[in-house]
Amino acid sequence: MTAVELCAYALVLAVAAAFVWRRPLVALYVFIVGLALHNAVMAALYAAGVRGTTLTAITAWKEILLAVALVRVGLDAVAARRLPFRWSTVDSLAVAFAVLTAVYALIPQSVLGGAAGHKAVALGLRHDLVPVGAFFLGRALLLTAAELRRIGWTLLGVGAFVATLGLIDVYAVSIGWWRTNGVIDYFHRHLGYDYHGTGVRTEPGGAVYGLPENFIYNVGNNEPFLRRLVSTFLSPLASGYLFVVALLLGFRLRAAAAALSVVVAAGLLWTFSRSSLVALAGGLVVLALLRRRPLELAAAAAVVGVAIAWVHVFPKIAPTGHFTKVDLVYQQAQGKNGPTEFGAASENEPSLHEHWASLKAGVRTTVHHPQGYGLGNVGQTASRTGTPLKAGESNYTEFGVELGIVGALLWIAWNLAALVAARRELRVAAAFAAILALAIQTDVIGDPWVAYCVWCLVGAAVPKSVLRVHERAA
Repeated sequence: MTAVELCAYALVLAVAAAFVWRRPLVALYVFIVGLALHNAVMAALYAAGVRGTTLTAITAWKEILLAVALVRVGLDAVAARRLPFRWSTVDSLAVAFAVLTAVYALIPQSVLGGAAGHKAVALGLRHDLVPVGAFFLGRALLLTAAELRRIGWTLLGVGAFVATLGLIDVYAVSIGWWRTNGVIDYFHRHLGYDYHGTGVRTEPGGAVYGLPENFIYNVGNNEPFLRRLVSTFLSPLASGYLFVVALLLGFRLRAAAAALSVVVAAGLLWTFSRSSLVALAGGLVVLALLRRRPLELAAAAAVVGVAIAWVHVFPKIAPTGHFTKVDLVYQQAQGKNGPTEFGAASENEPSLHEHWASLKAGVRTTVHHPQGYGLGNVGQTASRTGTPLKAGESNYTEFGVELGIVGALLWIAWNLAALVAARRELRVAAAFAAILALAIQTDVIGDPWVAYCVWCLVGAAVPKSVLRVHERAA
């Protein structure tokens, strides 16, 4: 069966690679659509019995297509004896960040005080370099105004599809189905995550694992939990990032676009991701400043108002679920099942408190260990590989703890320079600003959809200032 699966996968991948080789821009569309479905498809394959190295090979489709696209544009540049864009400061900063990351991958962990193994270092290297590769792919692409409109429509269509599935799921599909459909085992056994959300179970060795904690919203005081939209991303946060970008890039004053935007906005609300709503408002503010129009400022104020009201409305209309007996026993053993009461906007709300505490801890670690601990010691990479966690949540503190203060400053300088350089593409700049704001309190590039799609779009939005290779040939 493994040979059949690999042959089928190789055939599909070869066809996709051929299209990408012929026109590298196709890769961006494949990423926008394919990465929105990636987690759901991989979990379904795992549940169907595709495991181990076979599934790992299948999950690598995104890296393979990115490599194919980069090789193609690189060969085109060699044949033309010049780059398809004029080199600028933002490109130098991107290369400097990539070089520093590669150097840190070669430094022994014992020198830096880290504890990551070879697998963790490799995963950390991929995590950090994918946005750089996607950015330079975007730099080589020519996105006309018409192409950007097509991308906007694609984003809205994908966002509406993901939102519709998610809304149907939270009301029509039992949380019990999610506890038994293979998602828990996919996250734990294949990806290596150690989640302890609802649906916890115990391995023969004693390890306890369940659904991701953010799959649901725990209101405390032993009350039924609230279901959040997770959809094909299997994550409310990753779904929320897509919705924010789709709304900022895709919204048009047309009936079809407005209708799709309403569906996407509903999906965003049902993720109950307050940070995503704030980021959307921030993106609208950036758009208003770039356009010098008050309309977007009014829209941003409306989003803030909706976000504040939604904190109080959602708990009253959200679909609910109940913890299992095993969940409650585990929570009691961990001291997490006390009669705690909190509101979604209160200071003692666990999610807000944990984000803030993690951010402060990451800043302290960066200051006290300015040389960094090396790749693989932070965030999702450390969680997946059982490495002692030195920092989490924020991309900025993760890079500071991983690559030292120099690495964090390079990351910040590169992305701010890219934001400024891309300001002429107003919608792309607004979406990128929203993503950079989200990166303050979460690992946005840990979501492949963001790392591949958003950084590629930003690279494409930075002015090229020279003729394209194919234009000169013509």
